[in-house]
Amino acid sequence: MKYSDIKELTTKEIKELIRDEKLSFTKLRLMHSVNPLDNPHKLKDVKLKIARLKTELRSREIVINEQSDGK
Repeated sequence: MKYSDIKELTTKEIKELIRDEKLSFTKLRLMHSVNPLDNPHKLKDVKLKIARLKTELRSREIVINEQSDGK
């Protein structure tokens, strides 16, 4: 998922995606520790997706805080 796609999502959708991706990452990591994954790069991809989602969520929080401080 590209960052431009993430920007189009609502805050609620982003929070849900973060929760889902964290769960997915946990499952992948557990599976990888038991039996190596065919594509271990997938772990990195999921971590990056979580980071992108968290970055967008945090930037929205900052904007909201700046708007409330400016009033």
